[in-house]
Amino acid sequence: MKTFAPFFILIVIITLPGCSRNGVFEKDVVIPGYKWETAFQPRIEFELNDTTSAYNVFIVFRHTNAYNYNNLWVKAAVKEPGSTNWKTGQYDLLLATNDKGWLGSGMDDIFEHRILIQPQTKFRKPGKYEYAIQQIMREDPLAHAMNIGLRIEKAP
Repeated sequence: MKTFAPFFILIVIITLPGCSRNGVFEKDVVIPGYKWETAFQPRIEFELNDTTSAYNVFIVFRHTNAYNYNNLWVKAAVKEPGSTNWKTGQYDLLLATNDKGWLGSGMDDIFEHRILIQPQTKFRKPGKYEYAIQQIMREDPLAHAMNIGLRIEKAP
């Protein structure tokens, strides 16, 4: 039995890396009072050094069931390492349909959406990147918005 224990530990150590997910980075920011004002533009920083791989960039949005819209308009901006310039894009994020209701995952009255905004993205420079996310809906502040975030995954 004593010789079996080291073998078992070795098997566990070898197989654990295979259980990891493709997730490279994810961070969510709490929206104060669940009312997202246009002026509140969370900034999310992450370090990326692998410039040879392609990545998928997702917006992560969490809201209550009382959220009034089936979509979310955001402006996302990214700043590369060593740059002072921001590259921006506007995104209409589909959250619900009349047929299916909320498209994200939910528990009780809270729903989370991970929506792909930049597929197969190549980050050209190694170092610290910064994303800023702003809601650009007509309602200001945007009620029942709980969290906004960013997820970066290596593309398959």
